[in-house]
Amino acid sequence: MTDPQPEPHREASTHGVGPWPGAWPEGDHYDPELLANGDSRNVVDRYRYWRMEAIVADLDTRRHPFHVAIENWQHDMNIGSIVRSANAFLAESVHIIGRKRWNRRGAMVTDRYQHVVHHPDVASFAAWAAKEGLPIIAVDNVGDAVPVDRAELPERCVLLFGQEGPGLTDEALAAASGHIEITQYGSTRSINASAAGAIVMYEWARRYARDA
Repeated sequence: MTDPQPEPHREASTHGVGPWPGAWPEGDHYDPELLANGDSRNVVDRYRYWRMEAIVADLDTRRHPFHVAIENWQHDMNIGSIVRSANAFLAESVHIIGRKRWNRRGAMVTDRYQHVVHHPDVASFAAWAAKEGLPIIAVDNVGDAVPVDRAELPERCVLLFGQEGPGLTDEALAAASGHIEITQYGSTRSINASAAGAIVMYEWARRYARDA
């Protein structure tokens, strides 16, 4: 699925590309409807005109060996933004702990390309992680947390985030084998949950990610 494609015709709008000019390219990964009508999705040029299923299949060949988990007890709006960041940094999967329904608005449809798994409680999530041999790294500014830039950050791991305000539950903190935090310099005690997610995922990518 890595065959080269001509530079697509770009519309005056900055959003997407118009119909494919000239003879259509060959390949099952192309979507005839998108080729005919244009592709307005927020995808990188590599995936212009591709079927959604083909994009997911190609991403699955390149995903990074870290997972992201989020506690969801209060329908936190930040969950969608964390899912979007997980897609940007090519996480293996995202795990929602607690309420199955979550606010997808912040994901900006990136959840279509990202594997999302639900766990009803912390115990079932921790059991899954143990079975997979994945250490859980809790992100919260608790007493024994190590700044992320100086912390042990395994290549294969689950990065666990809490909710805006209360942070991680005591049960989630106890299930983790490591606790990390983001160094702050201002007056507020905490940092926005979705911003924290992006920072920690970037730090993982800085250490381990392959070139895009």
